[in-house]
Amino acid sequence: MSLDRRTFVAATASLAAGLGALPPGTRSGFAGSADDPLGVRDDFPVVRDRTYLNSAYIAPIPRPVVEAGRAFLEAKALQRLTVRDLLRTNDEVRAKFAALIHASPDEIALLYTTAEGENVVANNIEWRPGDNVVIDELHYDSEFVIYRELEARRGVELRIVKHRDGAVAASDIEPHVDRRTRLVSVAWVSHQNGFRHDMRPIADLAHACGALFYTDAIQAVGMFPIDVRAAGVDFLCAGTYKWLLSGFGVAPFFIRREVLERFPQDRFGEFAVATFLPDHRHQLHQSAKRYDYASQAFCEVAMLSTALSYLQRIGPERIEAHTVGLGRRLQEGLTAQGHRLFTPPGNRSSIVTFYPTRPPAEVEERLKAAKLDVTVRDGGMVRVSPALFNVADDVERFLEVGQGL
Repeated sequence: MSLDRRTFVAATASLAAGLGALPPGTRSGFAGSADDPLGVRDDFPVVRDRTYLNSAYIAPIPRPVVEAGRAFLEAKALQRLTVRDLLRTNDEVRAKFAALIHASPDEIALLYTTAEGENVVANNIEWRPGDNVVIDELHYDSEFVIYRELEARRGVELRIVKHRDGAVAASDIEPHVDRRTRLVSVAWVSHQNGFRHDMRPIADLAHACGALFYTDAIQAVGMFPIDVRAAGVDFLCAGTYKWLLSGFGVAPFFIRREVLERFPQDRFGEFAVATFLPDHRHQLHQSAKRYDYASQAFCEVAMLSTALSYLQRIGPERIEAHTVGLGRRLQEGLTAQGHRLFTPPGNRSSIVTFYPTRPPAEVEERLKAAKLDVTVRDGGMVRVSPALFNVADDVERFLEVGQGL
């Protein structure tokens, strides 16, 4: 198969593609219908023979993103790629992600995983013994590992805020924050039960005590509109294999400009350099780009470029209205069936977690036989997470099959 540079550029929607462009063959609009409100269902082959309600685990990717990945690999097989073009794609993704979260491109770095973002923050704060970090128990597992290690190695106290019926408010966090708090960290949306934090009050609480505010946003960005200015966060990181509809190995990282100017870094490499000087000296980028210290997963970056354009053209507001609506229907249906929910009532995400009455192995077998994909945890909870390609019939089918679980 012949694939010239022009075809490759168009197909990946990256090299020299304009902001918001999509590959040829992608529909120009997402008008939707009663059966497919966002007009995207045909782009997701996963819906053909199963009911996939597990995007909080790993989300399927749409056809245009598959095409972008294929085009990149074929180009790598058939022609010469240049680092200049690959880095240009990085910058396009930086700009697209910045637009999605209402940041500036110079505040966006491209890391490898969400956990790397939290490690960058945790390892570059100038901790002193007796300092503390505050998180809540709805956070992701990596955070407990990171901060327990800080406890052991640096004498930093980890303070964990208990949830109340699956929710944590700023008023729950406040008693744990004091003048020795250097960082407050929450998952914008909890992977455990989908609880969505009210971010601004937490930011104000942290900043009033001189602390920084970090959020793991892997379960948030792509599900609903994000505005880092309004939220008051200092740092945000999000892997892209869930609600951002892309692959593995790339995680956009936001660092607020005012923090960037005084925040050190702990990793260096040629791509962190703005200018090479005589005698093997250099000047680092003054933007967040200095955290792009080494070669990226460039194929996944090209895929992400297409995925970000895809999401922007549908519209985060439309995605939120549709998917959170499906989540509300799940809550209502499961409650009517007598299930106890771990997700608090009226929660504003599409993730719903409940406690079945049957043993986990029996629940998993029943759902597997019905080709229903959700997450069944060893502790017995079931997490259901509809995404933009799901429809009301998917939720009703789950409720029908899940009756009596």
